[in-house]
Amino acid sequence: MPLVVRTWNLFHGNASPPERRAYLREMIELVTSDGPDIVCLQEVPVWAVSQLGRWSGMAVTSAVARRPRLRSAELGRRITDVHHGRLRSAFTGEADAMLISEKLRFGDERSAVIGNRPLRRIAHSIRLDDDVLIANFHISGEPAQLEAVGEFVKFAGRVVLAGDANVRGAWLHGFSLPLADSIDQILVRGLPSTRPVRWPDDRRRVNGRLLSDHAPVELSVG
Repeated sequence: MPLVVRTWNLFHGNASPPERRAYLREMIELVTSDGPDIVCLQEVPVWAVSQLGRWSGMAVTSAVARRPRLRSAELGRRITDVHHGRLRSAFTGEADAMLISEKLRFGDERSAVIGNRPLRRIAHSIRLDDDVLIANFHISGEPAQLEAVGEFVKFAGRVVLAGDANVRGAWLHGFSLPLADSIDQILVRGLPSTRPVRWPDDRRRVNGRLLSDHAPVELSVG
């Protein structure tokens, strides 16, 4: 059975252009409304990780890239509520997360620090029961960081690698071809897959607002 895999950088819940309030719940409900199998998310406020399962109806795994500055995710959320567009992750911290359909079983969760400059960057992964590794990443666009992501999944035969590379057309040897004009990628190794596609703007527009400054990217594997 093919699996639908998506990746989306949530821009801390901001619309594009940013506004005073955030639209994080609307984003999660939108990207999961048609029942995808796996959704990889970047730039998730740390306080929101505990809400992702309720908003999506999916299982959640996450890793924190940068902890809340005030050591309290809830306090960070309250301060940021003053103006999300200006404060973004200044007080909330930042996590990456994966949403997994409840029909899938997974384990062997791992994470690694990929880089520390200019920001701390991470990758994290799960392994599905059929021995497919799903890895989520967010890097700064430096070649060394992309190579570190490759090392993170080096010993896995069948891999779906999804996330924000911060450079257009990022590609790793042995993986499927990237979207040439996108910094958000899904790369596949050892599995048949469709070509990745980027959502058109209208698909992520809600009540006239364009959600995030990134578009979701998706493909099917298997």
